[in-house]
Amino acid sequence: MDKAYFTKVLDLATYITKTWEPKMKWMWGEALFGYALSMLDDHLKTDQFTKFLADYCDYYVTHPPRVDQSDTSAPGLITYAMQKKTKNPEYEKLTNRVLYYIKNEPRLIEDSVNHLGNSPEGKLYPKSIWVDSLMMFSVFPSLYAKENKDPEMMDIASRQPRIMAKYMQDQKEKLWYHCYWTKQKTHYPRRKIFWGRGNGWVIAALPMILDNIGDHEEKENIIKIFKETAEALLPYQREDGAFETVFNKVGMTYRELSFTALVAAGFLHGVRLGILDETYQEAGIKAYKCVVDALVYKDDAIYMPEISGPTIPMPIFPYLGYKWIPKNTNWSYGLAALIFAAIEYDLIK
Repeated sequence: MDKAYFTKVLDLATYITKTWEPKMKWMWGEALFGYALSMLDDHLKTDQFTKFLADYCDYYVTHPPRVDQSDTSAPGLITYAMQKKTKNPEYEKLTNRVLYYIKNEPRLIEDSVNHLGNSPEGKLYPKSIWVDSLMMFSVFPSLYAKENKDPEMMDIASRQPRIMAKYMQDQKEKLWYHCYWTKQKTHYPRRKIFWGRGNGWVIAALPMILDNIGDHEEKENIIKIFKETAEALLPYQREDGAFETVFNKVGMTYRELSFTALVAAGFLHGVRLGILDETYQEAGIKAYKCVVDALVYKDDAIYMPEISGPTIPMPIFPYLGYKWIPKNTNWSYGLAALIFAAIEYDLIK
């Protein structure tokens, strides 16, 4: 593999941590970025990003966050990584707040929680499960359960793909809708509108969960869901390697690089696990290089462009709600997606 394609992402991560305040939001995007940095340190066997992440945790030790939805449980990925590395008991307390939420939040449908939980935001949106929760709510408990031999947490994490596929995966197309409204008993959007980054969460999160669950009874079904999703996504890759934000309407929206990076990470991870064949390695490399080639260098700064803003499934005009979401550079979750992909690229034999 061309090492320059990995080095450029490492340079981007270094630039961001040198220019951003560690006092990032206690929220999903920042959580995934921090987790990706901790994975990068583990991959390189360095402590380059430890101080940045420890400073993040220190801020929330003195400014207790709210843990009231899937998106605010995701920072457990950072606090758990830092509690293991530093042995700081205050970080463990933050992690325990996330664990308590995951175990005790009332279930909305089967073993899945209302994505917006008991948060103020949750009072303004129909009670629903979201595809985002495969990454925000499920990856951390699978990792924690593996390392702490917690069967209850492992069951929670392992059940989520099956439950979410039941309600949000189109049974014909094998692609994923954004959410499922429980009162209305329907996926949303109701039409066949497949949002890119949501499907990206699926394809990147499932192999992460598989890394952790061993021979759990849900394993084979998760592999099946993962393979079906990968096969359904592959035909929508553009000639330049990218995927579009509403990717089943090719040419009608715009290319979206956080989704593209998530697909790269998921495809390459799936090949590494022996689940996907070499076709997906070729597609994953093409997607990854597309994103890296798009990086912008200006003065002393580095930017990852073409990342769509935070997106909710709009109650009206859902298609326009995806198409009109503005793009920006260096959104935290886009950076996380690219780092996930970079690590998988660097692991190719």
